[in-house]
Formats: sequence, C-alpha cells, structure tokens
Amino acid sequence: MKKITFFLSLLFSTISFSQIVTNGNFQTGDEAPWYGNAANVVDLGAGNFVNQANVASPGNAFDVNLSQVVTLTNGTTYQLIFDAFTDSVTNTRPITVGLGQTGPPFSALTATPTLTANSQTFTYQFTINYGDTVTDRVIFDMGAATGFVFIDNVSVVEVINTCNNGVQDGNETGIDCGGFCPPCITGPTVNSPIPPARMPDDVISIYSDAYTSISPINLDTGWCGANAVQATTAGGGANNVLAYKGNACQGITFPNATRNVSGFTNVHVDFFIPTGTSLVGKVFNLKIIPNTGGGAAEVEIPIDINGLSPLPVPGTWYSFDRALSNSQLATLVTNPIMHEFGVTSNLNNLVWYDNLYIWRLPLSTNEFDASSIKLYPNPASNFLKIEAISIIEKVSVYNLLGQEVLSKSPNSETVTLDVANLQLGVYVVKTSINGKIASTRFIKE
Repeated sequence: MKKITFFLSLLFSTISFSQIVTNGNFQTGDEAPWYGNAANVVDLGAGNFVNQANVASPGNAFDVNLSQVVTLTNGTTYQLIFDAFTDSVTNTRPITVGLGQTGPPFSALTATPTLTANSQTFTYQFTINYGDTVTDRVIFDMGAATGFVFIDNVSVVEVINTCNNGVQDGNETGIDCGGFCPPCITGPTVNSPIPPARMPDDVISIYSDAYTSISPINLDTGWCGANAVQATTAGGGANNVLAYKGNACQGITFPNATRNVSGFTNVHVDFFIPTGTSLVGKVFNLKIIPNTGGGAAEVEIPIDINGLSPLPVPGTWYSFDRALSNSQLATLVTNPIMHEFGVTSNLNNLVWYDNLYIWRLPLSTNEFDASSIKLYPNPASNFLKIEAISIIEKVSVYNLLGQEVLSKSPNSETVTLDVANLQLGVYVVKTSINGKIASTRFIKE
C-alpha cells in the first residue's frame, strides 16, 4: 500500500517537492507528531503502518480528529494529498479533511471526500486566506459518521506556478509553456507589412526597417522596467519586431535624438496577436511623451482592439493608422519635442509590433514653387501675413480633416488673415496665383 509520493508529484508540474508534513506515511510505527483522539497507528501486516480510527456513534465531525501542526503562509496555495479507505463492513462513509488553525477562531479550508473499502488517493488544493496569527495544522475530522477510517501517505506541498515564473523549471518544452503548462504561444511567422513609401521628411520613425529610424533608442531603461521591450525577429528573417513582455507598459526613449513632432498628423503601428487570443477587453495604447509639460502635455492614442474596424484577425498582422485630433495636434504645437514614446497594453507576451512611426500628409504635387510666396509669422497666434511676387487671387485655409475654415480673395500681392478664432493646431494654406496653387503649412498657437 505504501507509495512513492514523489512519483505522484511528478504528475503535477506546478507542485514543489518540499514536504511539509512529517511522518506522513506513519512508518515510524507511532503517532508523533500527529495528535488528536484519532491518532492511532497500526500495522496492517508486513510493516504496512497506517493510522486507524473507528467511530462508534456519529456526532460532530471534529469530535474524532487527527491533526498535525504545520507552518503555512497566508496567501500561499498548498496541495494536500493522502490515501484513505474504510472497511468492507462500513463500505462507504465521509470524512472532513483540510488545512486550518490550531486554536480560536479555528478557521479552516476543508473538503468532504467519500471513502470506500478500496484505497483511494485524494488531492486537494487550498489557498490560505485566514492570516498568520494562529498556527496551522493538517485536519482529518471523522466524527460525523460511523465506521473505520484508514489514512496513509499524507503529504502537503506548496504549489508553485512554474507555468508563469519566467523559467523553464518544470517539464515545459519552453519557458512557461508546453508539457503540463499551456501550449507555447506562436508569434509571427511572417514579416510585418511593408508600409507605404513616404517622403523621408514626412515620417518620424520610432521603430521600423522601412524608414530610417531615430537612433539611438533605448528600450525601457527605467520608465516601465527593464526588459519589458524585447527586439526579436519574425518570419525567420532579419525583420526586427518588438515583443511586448511582462510589464504593464513599455517606454522607448531617444537619449541623444529628440524629434520635433509639431505638424505631424498621424500615428501608425503594425501589431500581431497570436491565434486563439480573445480580443475582448484588450487594449494597445500609444503615447507621445514630450520632454516638458508633464502628463498634461502627453498625447495619448488609446486603441480598443475589439472596437477596431475591420476587426483584427488573431494570427495575422494588423495595420493601425489614426489621425490625431485637433486638441492632440494643439498639444504637439505647444509641446513639440518628443523624447519618449510609450505603449501600454494588457496583452503581456501576446503581442508583437513593428513599423511604429509618426507621419504627416504630404503637400500636393501639382504645386508651383512654394518659394514664390512668403508666409509669416509661423507659428501664428492672431494674424498670418502672406506675400507673393504676383497677384494672389485666392487664399484658402484647411484643417487636417480637409475642411475649409477660412477663405479670402485679395487680388493683391499681400494679404493678412485673421486666425485668432481658429483652434490650436496645424493647417494647410492653399494660395492661388495665376491659376496655380501652392500649399504650405502653418501652425496656430
């Protein structure tokens, strides 16, 4: 009847092998350190020692008890394993087992297995939640029913979740995955999409092989914690992508290469979520962080993944591109120097991303030489003056949504526009001269 409990423990990859119970197999031939009125070690023959109790009349479960003092820690999970059976006359009967306190208020975490005449191995996990002020014990209460109870091979071991500790220390096939742990997450097996070919002056690339990125950059050097951002490869090639690891946020800093982002209008990122991942409640939020102004100067771009249209398909790359709002553009005007970029997500170890960049709409290609006009001051607060070498037929001002917000037909070589009532942000000024149009940007501050 004796068993090697270590072999049984191998069936549970999350269980440590540090035994808390002493004399759990009763092979010393006596009860110590077990105690209680049911402490009674007997030899069933050939040195097969077990604890035996015989309840003559039913009462409270705790009226007949076998216990052992053990040291447990509040908030920690433990696994209780034991063999138990009754005799053929009793046939079946319940007992109460668990972990609890040795004194008042006698809090306990228990289960009520049913014994049969055949020996069974019972396994229970309990997370201690009653504090550490009273010492702990292993509990076998047998007084609620009549008949014999035989107990053997008792063990209590601490449950350690080896599937979530960043180490390959169980029977995992990888770090925290495979074996008895959840299957390994399959990351991107193809390269991220190739973004559109844009003019270099219209892109500030934070991380991308498609554009010349800011250099140098630091991947999480204190803001969110070391090693939260990890560069890896996708598709078996040399296309580097970033993996979102461990932390609740990631920071990418530019220690020697800050960038002026005033006038840039869009944020782009490609991300990959593995097959089988639920999108409900998942976010992948971006943040432009200036070197002045504090939190109020940060531009946050929240991404509710389950609310995107079209909806991302797990197992494929998704291209996200969003135009900044007028209020966000205004924030960049007053706080234009980006020194860090942040990512916040609840997709730890479940998202990879690439082609992270800020860009702006190019000016029209059918323009005449913009040097033929002079526009000042830029930025402007109240008035914007335009001078040209020829008669200005018409001037139109557009916001970045393409809406005309101001128009004037001066028919002269100079014109002054009252921009005091415009919202802060970036605007495109289209100046018509001799039937041709020049497009320039100006910033309202």
